[in-house]
Amino acid sequence: MVLLIYALCASTALACSVLLLLGARRTGSRMLFWSGLCFAGLTLTNLLVIADHYLFREVDLGPLRLCSGLLAVALLLYGLIFEEH
Repeated sequence: MVLLIYALCASTALACSVLLLLGARRTGSRMLFWSGLCFAGLTLTNLLVIADHYLFREVDLGPLRLCSGLLAVALLLYGLIFEEH
């Protein structure tokens, strides 16, 4: 059951990423672009959670998960600070 929830979180983040990046390409909005990159990073983070708990139990992927989440949020923060439109 927990694996299903993790998979749904990853697929939702992936769907958000795809929709935001398609919207950015269609409208040219830089904020949609940075938001799409953030959700792509969150998708990676969710996939690393699944890999950490179910695939690679003997290897700790915690620091890699934290770095990918930090990178995702940093991309969104960059977009919020430096994009004017």
